[in-house]
Amino acid sequence: MPSFKIDLSTAVVIVATAPEAKLVDKRTGERAVDRDSGAGLSTVGLVISDEGEGNLYKVTVPETGYPDGLQPGAIVQVVGLKARDWENEFNGQKRHGISFRAVAITPVGA
Repeated sequence: MPSFKIDLSTAVVIVATAPEAKLVDKRTGERAVDRDSGAGLSTVGLVISDEGEGNLYKVTVPETGYPDGLQPGAIVQVVGLKARDWENEFNGQKRHGISFRAVAITPVGA
């Protein structure tokens, strides 16, 4: 499915939840990896505020794309944020949504 670039040039982005390893299978603990680089993937909660509205998004980013110690409350810049819609079927039930992926998350002023 196609992905779409998201322009954050006028937004303020704040870390809401620290990075957590993204798992392929919670039962086995197998970590998701980037297909191109082989880097482990993490999920970071970000509050994106723009034009008087703020929303929480869970964004997937390679572990090489953010600094150690990234903590809630940090104001950050997001590089290469894209959205992609998805759909799957599990046990006869269709599910769908939008996933968010970024190349990097860097603290403002770093």
